[in-house]
Parts: sequence; C-alpha cells; structure tokens
Amino acid sequence: MRPNILSIIALALFAFPSSGCDRQPEGVVQVVVIGEDPALADPRRGPLETSEAVLVTNAAQGLVRFDARGQIEPGLAETWNVSDDGLSYIFRLAKGEWPNGREITADHVARMLRRLIGPQSRSPLKDAFWMVDEIVPMTERVLEIRLSQPRPHLLQLLAQPEMGLVYEGQGSGPFSIDRDKSWQGKVRLFREVPVADEDQPEIERLDLSGAGIKEAIAAFVDATADLVLGGTFADLPLAQQAKIPAAALQFDPASGLFGLIPARNGGLAFNPEVRELLSAAIDREALVSALSVPGLLPRTTVLEPGLDGMVDPVLPDWAATPIAERQPELAALARRLLDDEDDPVLRIRLPEGPGADILLDRLSKDWGALGIEVERAGTGERADLRLIDKIAPSSSADWFVGHFSCGSAPVCNQDVDTLLEAARTTPVLAQRTALLHEASRRIDAQQLYIPIAAPIRWSLVSSRISGFAGNRFSIHTLTGLEQRLNRAGE
Repeated sequence: MRPNILSIIALALFAFPSSGCDRQPEGVVQVVVIGEDPALADPRRGPLETSEAVLVTNAAQGLVRFDARGQIEPGLAETWNVSDDGLSYIFRLAKGEWPNGREITADHVARMLRRLIGPQSRSPLKDAFWMVDEIVPMTERVLEIRLSQPRPHLLQLLAQPEMGLVYEGQGSGPFSIDRDKSWQGKVRLFREVPVADEDQPEIERLDLSGAGIKEAIAAFVDATADLVLGGTFADLPLAQQAKIPAAALQFDPASGLFGLIPARNGGLAFNPEVRELLSAAIDREALVSALSVPGLLPRTTVLEPGLDGMVDPVLPDWAATPIAERQPELAALARRLLDDEDDPVLRIRLPEGPGADILLDRLSKDWGALGIEVERAGTGERADLRLIDKIAPSSSADWFVGHFSCGSAPVCNQDVDTLLEAARTTPVLAQRTALLHEASRRIDAQQLYIPIAAPIRWSLVSSRISGFAGNRFSIHTLTGLEQRLNRAGE
C-alpha cells in the first residue's frame, strides 16, 4: 500500500523542525546586534552606536553594571556604601589588572571618571552628572564620589555603557576580547566562571557581530544567530512577519520618551494651541494596536508613572473622552486655529522603516480629519515636528524634564528652565519633587512634547538562550546566556 502524501509531509515536518526552534547548545553562542560591526569605542569621544554600547557594556565595565533584569551588580567595584545624607558614595575596587598588566587603582579610575563627565567629554550622558562635586581616591582601592545634592539614582547612571572605562583600547570585563579569534566583523568574547567544588573554571564564549535588520533576522531564522539585539519600533514589523516561534520575539519594558517635539521656531507646530490640538487628535489606542506590542500603553504626559518620588502624572482633560466623541469639537477648533492657513501641511522627521510608516499613516489619518496634510520630511527639508525615541538612563524625573530645557529643545519655555534649576539646587527632597512636577505640568500645558507611548525595544531570543531578560534600560549583559556554559574551545 502506497503511503498517503499527507502522511509523508507530516513525517517530514516532524523530522525537520522549523528554524529557530529547539536549538541545542553547540559551539560558540552567536549574538548579532542590528547595526554596524561592534567596536570598543571610548564613550568620552561621543555617542555610542548600539553595537558599540553592547560591546562596552560587556567588555569595559564601569564601577557597577546591570544584571539581566536591570538590577545593579558589582563591576570594577566589589562593594559600595552610601552615606545617610546621600551625598557620599564610597566604592571599594576589586583587585584587578588592565589587559596590559597595569594594576587597576582608585587614583587611575577616578581620573578616568572625571574625564568622562568633564567639560571636554563628548558623552551625551555627562550632563546627567551635574550633581557630582568631586571624585576622590582615598586609598589604592577606595574612591569616593561626593555630590552637591542627594541622588538615589546615581548607581543607575554609573551602570550605563557611557560610563564604561576603556583604557588603551581595552576594558576590564566582565568579558575579555580574544583578538586572535575575532575576524570579519565578529568579536570573540570569553570569560572564566568559577564552578563550586571544581578546580577548573568554566569558559563562557560568544561571538558578537553587527548586521542590517534583514540580515540579522535571516541569521536568526537560519539558526546562525542565537540572539539578536537592538530592535526598535521602526523595524519591528519585519520581525513580526518573520517565520520564527512566537516566544522568540521579546520586548523590553522600556522607560523613556517616544513622541513628537516641535523641530523649529516658526511653522504650524510652533503654536502651542495647535500642538495641543494635534495631541488631542491622535488615536493612540489605534496606533498602539497597529504596532502590536504586548503591554504597550498610550501616553499623554511627559512623565511616566513610577518615577523616583513622583506621584503619577495628571492626564489632560480630553484624555477621558473617547476619540470618536472628541473629534467633532477638535474639528471645529481646527477650523478656527487654521482659518488663515491654505492647505496646511505638517512635515515630520521620522526614521526609515515599516514601523515608522505605520506611525506616519496613523498620524495622517488622525490629523487629516482636521484638514491637515501630513508628510515625511525629506533629506535637507525643514521639518515641523521630529520624533524623539530615547531610553531613560535612570528612574529620575530630572532626565525627562531636562530634555525640554532651552539648552536642549528647539522650542522651549524659560519657566521650565527656572523650575529645573531650582529643583537641582534645593536640598529638600519634597521641594525638589514639587518643582519637577510643576516643570512637567508646564511642558504638558505648552505641549512642548506630544507623547505617544513608551519606547519600543525588541530582541530575538532562541531556545538555546536561558539567561536573557528584558529590562527598563534596554541594556543587556551577555553573561550567563546559557544555563549550561559552553566548554567548547571554538
């Protein structure tokens, strides 16, 4: 009797599992970052590319670092203590050497940290350390960071890749770079992991490389990549459409800013009444639904819930009214505000990618109902609005408010700067909280920021990887990716 053709197909499917499923721990773990090939860049020289940040995080730690879930763990410092008044952080360094054999001392580390946050540094994070008065070596292995004002989030800032210490082109770990086995854009990383009751440590190895979005997804589908990092909303649909297990696509519970800001003085978006109209007219529920990110919630304020010491932000009055019910009033307001405009057009600066196309399409629908045409700003073309898509480096409201100071934003309100400066100088925590709350309220009232949702960051994680977790900072350690460490030599 000839076998049924459907039986043959079924047997074939069982014999050859789909790619991306049930991978066995074999060989060196392959990690791909969406973007350029990784390089161990000195954070002092400017903003880090995504692949550079991943490599610095894992090969050039700072005083402390993040674990997989975004909790603080030891880096160069094995212990630390914070004074009762929060103005002094004392770090005791672990014994260690730089790759060139030079001993790691408190004096050297203090000088490197001062350069990272000093006036000559080009690090985008240096201004977040405005509260640091001094970084002082106390002994060979102990240093102190003295603050002008208490900041409970200081350790979160110190764990950022921008605070990684690169000395003569190399870092102190937790991984070392095997330059003999790094080739064609891949960086071989390895580290020794002590094992209880065994004389010999385990050796954890992985290859880190960069790739374009399509190449990275294809490598994951073909099982030549075990972990893909660096996904954003712009390229998300490509991952959602790939033939991968549903559990492979994982999202960070990211904290930060994802919305629109006026890009220039003048133009349609310069008028705060128009900006409030635009914000109220966005169907955020429909937009979030179109992006299909589990747990993603719309946002209508500059501050997010759960920030250090802050009460939850007050939503605008219109937020309680369903979009369909507020549209007639918004349309009438648009006719009044735009009465002098002939065929009003808003140009938005957006990244390329299908996710950005979804955002543009939704805004075109929502603002088109007001009689406003929406276009993507082309290269060299002036934009009225631009997207801000940033991860917060700490859980402090100061970072959120600071993005809209007159030194940072094209369109600002001087009252916000005054409140921010007062918040940074007051020694009274309750007063600082109240000042930041008032500054955020004025940002919302002037609609200096048109919020949409939280930032979107995603990764592709194979069944081989058991030590990966999402976190609010979207910073991922590569330590302990496999439950059973790789003992193979290659």
